[in-house]
Amino acid sequence: MALTTSSSASVSEIIVDSLLEAGAKRCYGIVGDTINHFTDAIRRSEMEWVHVRHEEVAGFAAGGESFISGELSCCAGTCGPGSTHFLNGLIESHRNGAPVVFIASQIDTAEMGVGFPQDVDQKALYSQYSVFCEYLTNPENARRMVAIAAQKALAEGGVAVLIVPGDLFTQKPKGSLPWRAHRFAPVIRPGEQELAAVAEALNAPGKVSIYAGIGCQHAQEEVLALARRLKAPIAWTSRAKDFIEPENELEVGMTGVFGLQGGYEAVAECDTLLLLGCSFAWTQFYPDKATVIQVDLDPGKIGIRHPVDLGVVGSVKDTCAALLTRVDPRDDSAWLDSCRKKYLEARDDAAVTSDDERLIHPQELTLALDRHASEDAVFTADGGSPMVWCLRHIRANGKRRTLPSLMHGTMANAYPQAIGIQKAYPQRQVIAMCGDGGLAMLMGDLLTLKQEKIPLKIVIFNNSTLGFVELEQKVEGILDTYTELENPDFSLLAQSMGLWGRRVEEKHELDEAVQSLLAQDGPGVLEVKVNRMELVMPPHVEAGQVASTALYSAKAVLNGRMDDVVDLVRNNFTKR
Repeated sequence: MALTTSSSASVSEIIVDSLLEAGAKRCYGIVGDTINHFTDAIRRSEMEWVHVRHEEVAGFAAGGESFISGELSCCAGTCGPGSTHFLNGLIESHRNGAPVVFIASQIDTAEMGVGFPQDVDQKALYSQYSVFCEYLTNPENARRMVAIAAQKALAEGGVAVLIVPGDLFTQKPKGSLPWRAHRFAPVIRPGEQELAAVAEALNAPGKVSIYAGIGCQHAQEEVLALARRLKAPIAWTSRAKDFIEPENELEVGMTGVFGLQGGYEAVAECDTLLLLGCSFAWTQFYPDKATVIQVDLDPGKIGIRHPVDLGVVGSVKDTCAALLTRVDPRDDSAWLDSCRKKYLEARDDAAVTSDDERLIHPQELTLALDRHASEDAVFTADGGSPMVWCLRHIRANGKRRTLPSLMHGTMANAYPQAIGIQKAYPQRQVIAMCGDGGLAMLMGDLLTLKQEKIPLKIVIFNNSTLGFVELEQKVEGILDTYTELENPDFSLLAQSMGLWGRRVEEKHELDEAVQSLLAQDGPGVLEVKVNRMELVMPPHVEAGQVASTALYSAKAVLNGRMDDVVDLVRNNFTKR
């Protein structure tokens, strides 16, 4: 598209034109006062405006689109609450590394600094979670500022915020140089001495494991080649699932609370651990005595989670390729075989089923989704137990993608993120795995699915509680408190909004209901009553956790809640 550099273009038109030139196709938000001229410029352009009902949803949706596509998206809000409502959705997007430009409008320049209604210092709010956050103070600089914002969002991975006073949108600069965002694909690898040191450590005797993070996104071939040479099991962080799990005979799953036995042992019991683009936060799951080597593009992440013996800066792709000819091939696969065997056994054990027609484990629902979803489906999952079931039981195959809330750990992210993904990929199957608490938190944007004709498929794991919080309380040895949810019939609620809706309470309906949902041309909501007392069992259970859960059981009995204890035991250990 030709750049609009004539003096007749307004700041609104320049911003829209610059964002389009940088690759953005959609802008998410709610219209109003200070951005009316901006949205009018969008109306007259090739950009699509996506009208949501709550600005937080717009922040999630833009981030969901950009995370999956890798392309720029944008959102825009009016001054005051119109911009502050974006905060949680954009923090989530930023922490995911999604390239988003947020046009945050401000009150007119003549009213700034005097306590005018809706005057909020947005820079103070957004600068802590953005790659760029600046005011536009002069129309002459509009194109330059948008280009910088877009370039930093794409290059650094995150949210860029441009704060625009309302009166600037209509102003016209005298002229404009052809500023534009640039894209980069550098080769970044450690120096020769650093590579030699890493190779020497990997060539030392003992059990070598690889822990792969999201930095492996474009490096599966190189990571697998290095792992095969080392006969090293590959554990992966939850954010690396899509890129490391598919067609990988060396993968042993995750460690941590979400993980299973093979991944836990591969990380905790090795002699040498190679961290590749990995920033797993829980120190207690790292090995106590192993030599730890870390490769990351960001020097600030080296040694931030656990002490390392050797840290080098480089992309995973370039560094693994350089190491491949420097490490000695290994013949002994006993360590790999052991971790792999334990992982496969634990994965099968975790896929629980029951013989009780009225007891549906959330794993069973997830496995039904896995069976019937298309080969290139995209899954989002709310923070809490839905993301555990997604990560454990949705099969990655190289075409599918997953997006749980892992860095920010927020509720209500799944279907708002899925809105943006479905907008970017209208012909692709997009499935949002929602908790009942998460869905209820931002329920109003179900109306957006109808109004915008977004064929998103929503699956509600209805356990009538804030399930992950309830589990946390039990593990702490305290009675679960303030977690119960009195829910409506979500399927009827969906139908009242013009969506397809169905509720399932008996197991024999499950597969057919999932197939019916996925067969809908338009948006649909499938609500399934799942086991409230489901335990998320980590790969390694500490004695203190057992004692705390026993203490919870004793307190429950003493408080007249014996039925809860019986259900906890029966539904997790006998009915399967």
